[in-house]
Amino acid sequence: MKIVALSGSIVGSKTRTAMDYTVKLLSEKYPSHKVTLIDLADYDIQFSDGRNYLEYEGDTGYVTKTIMEADAIIIGTPIFQASIPATLKNIFDLLPVNAFRDKVVSMLATAGSSKHFLILENQLKPILGYMKAQIVQSYVFIEQEDFQRKEIVNHDVLFRIERLVDDTVVLTETYQRIREEEDAKYDF
Repeated sequence: MKIVALSGSIVGSKTRTAMDYTVKLLSEKYPSHKVTLIDLADYDIQFSDGRNYLEYEGDTGYVTKTIMEADAIIIGTPIFQASIPATLKNIFDLLPVNAFRDKVVSMLATAGSSKHFLILENQLKPILGYMKAQIVQSYVFIEQEDFQRKEIVNHDVLFRIERLVDDTVVLTETYQRIREEEDAKYDF
């Protein structure tokens, strides 16, 4: 199984801290799965101009192709000005409408206000649904107070990230098994 952990911002450290912990858990608990961390801060991504994602080269081509080849994606995003960052929205714009068909997508968010959990419900989930993702319904929301010196200090948050990792893997394995059973019904 290929899992992409997508850190959806080019600024700040909290989302990357949470994604690093998530990737570490994935690698420890599920060593047979290939886990790729894509931190958008590490790449020079072009703005979407409507081309097919296969036509992009360089960092943009690498990121879009890696996402398209994944079985599961864990999206980490900060909440800025009561919205997802433009860098993350640009990734969605670079991909085709059905980019997440047959993929499981889960989410975690970092924010300064507890009220910003609604951004996942009202902005990110509709985008993922439109792009045909199988969405892990529970997500992890992490507030500023849960961090100290670039470490997550809230044990409940660490537990919720572990649960998100498990839910993502179990749901992906389940959907893969269902698809294999459906495909086996056909003789061609």
